[in-house]
Amino acid sequence: MKPVVAIVGRPNVGKSTLFNRLIGARHAIVEDVPGVTRDRLYRDASWLGRDFTVIDTGGIDFTDKNDQIATRIIEQATIAIEEAHVIIFVADSRDGLTMEDEEAAEFLRRSGKPVVLAINKMDNFAKINDVIDFYSLGLGEPIAISAIHGMNTGDLLDAVVAHFPPAHELQEHEAAVSIAVIGRPNVGKSSLVNRLLGKERSIVADMAGTTRDAIDSDFTRNGELYRIIDTAGMRRRGKIAETTERYSVARALHAVDRSDVVLVVIDAQEGVTEQDQRIAGYAHEAGKGLVIVVNKWDLLKKNDRTMKEFETKLRENLAFMPYAQVAYVSALTGQRTGRIMELVDQAAEEQTKRITSSRLNEVINEAILLNPLPGDKGRRLKLFYASQAGVKPPTFIFFVNDPELMHFSYLRYLENQLRSNFGFEGTPIRLKVVGRNEKEETKAR
Repeated sequence: MKPVVAIVGRPNVGKSTLFNRLIGARHAIVEDVPGVTRDRLYRDASWLGRDFTVIDTGGIDFTDKNDQIATRIIEQATIAIEEAHVIIFVADSRDGLTMEDEEAAEFLRRSGKPVVLAINKMDNFAKINDVIDFYSLGLGEPIAISAIHGMNTGDLLDAVVAHFPPAHELQEHEAAVSIAVIGRPNVGKSSLVNRLLGKERSIVADMAGTTRDAIDSDFTRNGELYRIIDTAGMRRRGKIAETTERYSVARALHAVDRSDVVLVVIDAQEGVTEQDQRIAGYAHEAGKGLVIVVNKWDLLKKNDRTMKEFETKLRENLAFMPYAQVAYVSALTGQRTGRIMELVDQAAEEQTKRITSSRLNEVINEAILLNPLPGDKGRRLKLFYASQAGVKPPTFIFFVNDPELMHFSYLRYLENQLRSNFGFEGTPIRLKVVGRNEKEETKAR
């Protein structure tokens, strides 16, 4: 694995700005509002030839012991500190040394981890004496920086890298499967992620919008490394009012793009909504493996027909993705959640399935014998041969005499034949039609 660096400090001292500066991209949501970052956000960075992982955390605030979100943020920061090899403690030069800084410093000293002290917002380095008070924290020499302008961040990174374990002691492991968890707000995505991880990785509170960023977590199952990405709830476009939430939705869509399998989480009590259809449609169009997770199943009043009736309606509303498997679970109680990873593994395997050209064309020729190729105005479609062009998702090319003669209904028939012969449960497949004239085909053969 890579060395891990956790950025911690009280709210609004510029932790997320520093995070974005270190990773060289705008991944953390940055606004001039305390408390925008709530969960731990992980991204990779590099300095002096050393690759490492940076964790952005929510602001540590010990002043309100009764605030549920503040308490959970402290819990999340504590987990980040436990995971880290080195901690960057960020303070604000404009505010000077505060009692909250002193409380946070004591919190960090108890961890026993190496701490590098960064005094941020030093836009005028002629006032370097402003950092002298921070020596009293007992965390070593304060390093004055300006995260927003990138000033002195090189010196900061030099100090951080100096605390890394030797490279030979760290072994890199790549995740076998990346899983994005998406859905509307408050359907239980973070609770589900915590259940699958077996620990509180994401903040969970009984209010919509608790998760703001897309949050990566690695875990091991049956000797394989997985990465699961918790995302912010995606509302309808018209309801996305605040800037922070618009960024959150963008992060969720990006999480889909960088995943292998997507868990579309649906609230059993509400059924499939129009927004669920849009969310699932994005993952389908992106060509990702898909598992539909019907959460809060334990809260639904049931009889012997409930599951069958629910799935019939679900399939009607999500008719564009009949290949997706369904898991009926309760993230709260853990009911049937073990089934989810079985379906994830199946979808991931099907996403990378390859069919030999000989077997593929054998199936296609049999399908044509059962249902002859269509024609139009005296012209008949000729299908010369088919080949698999790629995976993730499985993609097939059909070489024909005239692509315009390939009716969408016949293409759907061919897709059904491929699925009935080869499976592809849990993944979309792509069919492309390419024109070739008979002379080209004769030369090719």
